[in-house]
Amino acid sequence: MHPRAIFATALTSAIVAVFTNMGMPQAHAATDPVLIGAGDIAKCGSSESEKTADLMASISGTVFTAGDNSQDSGTSDEFKDCYDPTWGRFKSRTRPAPGNHDFGVSGASGYFKYFGSRAGTKGKGYYSYDLGSWHIVALNSNCSSIGGCETGSAQEKWLRADLAASNQPCTAAYWHHPLFTSSSHHAPTTAVRPLFQALYDHNAEIVMNGHNHVYERFAPQDPKGAAEPSHGIRVFSVGTGGTSHYDFGTPTANSEVRDNTTFGVLKLTLKPDSYDWQFLPIEGSTFTDSGSSACH
Repeated sequence: MHPRAIFATALTSAIVAVFTNMGMPQAHAATDPVLIGAGDIAKCGSSESEKTADLMASISGTVFTAGDNSQDSGTSDEFKDCYDPTWGRFKSRTRPAPGNHDFGVSGASGYFKYFGSRAGTKGKGYYSYDLGSWHIVALNSNCSSIGGCETGSAQEKWLRADLAASNQPCTAAYWHHPLFTSSSHHAPTTAVRPLFQALYDHNAEIVMNGHNHVYERFAPQDPKGAAEPSHGIRVFSVGTGGTSHYDFGTPTANSEVRDNTTFGVLKLTLKPDSYDWQFLPIEGSTFTDSGSSACH
């Protein structure tokens, strides 16, 4: 090798070593996975779900839905005419959860027909999957339609077995009806507390819900609503997919951020032992929310 080439190679190696020792960032082998979505999404005659879909079009990652995918009754025609032209653009990367409007027809037949195997077993609607170092659980909070959500119910027993079998260091879950909310429209759904308890017992980080058409973020808390910074679950209400907005009542304990004027989506960047969250508003809106937290 020519002496100048030898010198150049040595100089390059020295520079890389210096920047590494200085703590300069190095290129990552892979991009951290993204989970992005909302609930209470498509309603024929409303353009807001088109705007939230446009917002997500340039963002890669797995799309979650927190129920009420297609208003008002979840028929096959509503999925075809209202949901498919908007969020249906991301159907191949969507992992949905059902809401009460999806059960507007017997057995949520339109919902299960539209999403197929991506919605879990027909008649159950709960399932799990992994993204990077994260275990993600989609649950069905239409408790009366699937045999209940109480301790010992089929879904609660499945959830505990699923969480016990996971070896992922971080866990997130989503379903439709919230256990915690400050909205005055729908009261908290206490029937899902056993599901929240199972997640808490297995050190889950995040729960995301819809049903109330607001954005709300709670500080980490236990299943009874007591603040617990070191072990609690952070809850996001993100019923902002495009249907409408509801009012707030008296703020619930541990509620940190609230907005009921903005349509948008929640983006989670799932890192090996932590996560970043960011609420992204549709074009023309300015409200946003963001932060980071370590996994338990």
